[in-house]
Amino acid sequence: MPNTEELADRPLSGQAVAPNPRTAPDRLVPSVVVAGAVSLFLLVALGRLLGADQWLTQPGFRAWQTICVAIAVQALPFLLLGTLISGAVNAFVPAHAFSRILPRNPALAVPVASAAGVVLPGCECASVPVAGSLIRRGVTPAAAFAFLLSAPAVNPVVLAATAVAFPGSPQMVVARLIASLATSATMGWLWLRLGRSEWLRMPSRHTGHQSGHSRWDEFRLGFQHDFLHAGGFLVFGAMAAATFNVTVPRSVLETFSGSAWMSVLFLAGLAVVLAVCSEADAFVAASLTGFSPTARLAFMVVGPMVDLKLIALQVGTFGRAFAVRFSTATAITAVVCSALTGWWLL
Repeated sequence: MPNTEELADRPLSGQAVAPNPRTAPDRLVPSVVVAGAVSLFLLVALGRLLGADQWLTQPGFRAWQTICVAIAVQALPFLLLGTLISGAVNAFVPAHAFSRILPRNPALAVPVASAAGVVLPGCECASVPVAGSLIRRGVTPAAAFAFLLSAPAVNPVVLAATAVAFPGSPQMVVARLIASLATSATMGWLWLRLGRSEWLRMPSRHTGHQSGHSRWDEFRLGFQHDFLHAGGFLVFGAMAAATFNVTVPRSVLETFSGSAWMSVLFLAGLAVVLAVCSEADAFVAASLTGFSPTARLAFMVVGPMVDLKLIALQVGTFGRAFAVRFSTATAITAVVCSALTGWWLL
C-alpha cells in the first residue's frame, strides 16, 4: 500500500495537476536571459560593422555600464549565499518539521509562521512550492501564506544585504523587518477572516526530501534552479535600474518623487515589474537615489511578496482565483505597512 506521503503527492480526483515549479521557470528564464544576451551582442556587433559604435564610449553609456555592473557585483555574493541556504532547507529539512513547531490555534500559528521566516531563509521562487507542501501536510493555509510572504523578505541574508546596501542606515534594516513582518502576519489573519476554500486549489506536489531520492541530488538541483532563476532576474533588474537612472529625465523623477504617495506607489509598481530577487533588491533600491527612503522601503517590501514571476507561480500552484485576490490584497497591505513604517522610522 502507498504511504501517506505518496498519497499526499497525488492529485485529488478531478483536480488538474499544477505545473512543476522546478521545471516551468527553468525553460523560460534561461531562454529570456540568453535571448537578451544574444540580442545585446548582435546590437553591439552591428554597430561596430556599421561604424556607429561611438555610443559605446559616450559618458551616458559608461555611466549605465558602471551602475549595472556595480549592482550585480554587490548583490551576487548574497544571491549565492541565499540560494545555497534555500536549497539546503528544501533538501534536508522535512516538510513535517514545520507543522510540528506551529501552534494548533490558527490565529497564533500565523505570527509564529511569519517570524519563522527570520531563521529559515528561502528564495521567493521557492517559497511558493514550500507553502504548497505545508498545506498538503496539514498546516493551516493562513500560516503557510504568512511564511510564504515572510521567508524571502526577512531572512538573515536579505537583512544583511540591506545593511550593506544602506551603510550607516540601520533604521532601514529595522524598517524593512517590521514592515515585512506586519504585512505577512496581516495577510495571514486576513485569510483566516475572509479566505474561502473554493478560491484555493490544493497543490498536488510538494518540495523537500522525498523517499527514494538523494538529498544531495535534490540540493544540487534546487540550488541550480534557484540560482539560475534568480540570477537571470538579477541581471535584468540591474540593467533596468541602470537604464532608469541614466535615461529618465530629472523632471520625470521630480514629478513622482515630489509627492509622498506618488513616489511610494511608483516604486511599489516598479518592484512588481522588475521582479528582482530579494537577496539583491536592496542594491537596486539603494541606486534609486532620487526617491525618499519610504518609497525605497516600499520597493523592498513589495518586491519579495508581489511580482510578475510570483504571480505566475501562484497561479500554477494554487490557481488563478487565489493568485488574483491574494496578490492584489498583498500589494495593498505591503504599501500601507511600508508607508506607515517609513513615516514612523525614516
